[in-house]
Amino acid sequence: MTVLADTSTKSPATTVATIDPKPESKIALYESLRLDTLSLSKEAFLYAMQGYKSLQEKGELGNDKILTIADFSLPSSKKRLFIIDMETGKLLYNTFVSHGRNSGTDMATNFSNRMESHQSSLGFYVTRTTYSGRNGYSLKLDGMEAGINDNALARAIVVHGSNYVNEKMINAKGYIGRSYGCPAVPSKLAKVIINTIRNGSCLFIYGNDTHYLGMSKMLSQPQPTLMDTMLADTMG
Repeated sequence: MTVLADTSTKSPATTVATIDPKPESKIALYESLRLDTLSLSKEAFLYAMQGYKSLQEKGELGNDKILTIADFSLPSSKKRLFIIDMETGKLLYNTFVSHGRNSGTDMATNFSNRMESHQSSLGFYVTRTTYSGRNGYSLKLDGMEAGINDNALARAIVVHGSNYVNEKMINAKGYIGRSYGCPAVPSKLAKVIINTIRNGSCLFIYGNDTHYLGMSKMLSQPQPTLMDTMLADTMG
């Protein structure tokens, strides 16, 4: 494994999403990067790969070399942002990332697509252009899931650096600072991360949230369940 930086109102019940078939190469990548030892769940990874493939096949990705996963099923005190080079099969960055202040304290448990909610939105995004704003060098995010995160541009949900995303904050409070819904990263890594993932790459924000998994059309195709996938993998 190669890690280059900073390793230190509900809708009616629906069927929860299932996982993409033919997982062998995906499982191999997950295991070769030892993502389990970094606390990224196999479930989050396989969902991310499924959406990435869907966006790639639809021609939505101008930069399909990079896949970014923010695993909000983990507490903010964990390094829960994973940036993977899909061409080389290397983990480029594993670092901290914030969630919205109204999504929770250490754990993100509440999510929203509403304006001024100050909550994070789950799902798949495509990165767009960069700009310099009140939070410095920033990256626009385009939510690709209607009713789930498609207000991201209007809400100004962007990747930016912040001085409240660091281990000093964790040591003092037990969690990093929270944003207005943006996935903020450590200030020292913001520029290099933004330049790596900008201009059309896939970003997946995952949460242990059955409401999202039931609503997501990107993850709703009739496919083998995660348990079936994992069982098949263990059986060779």
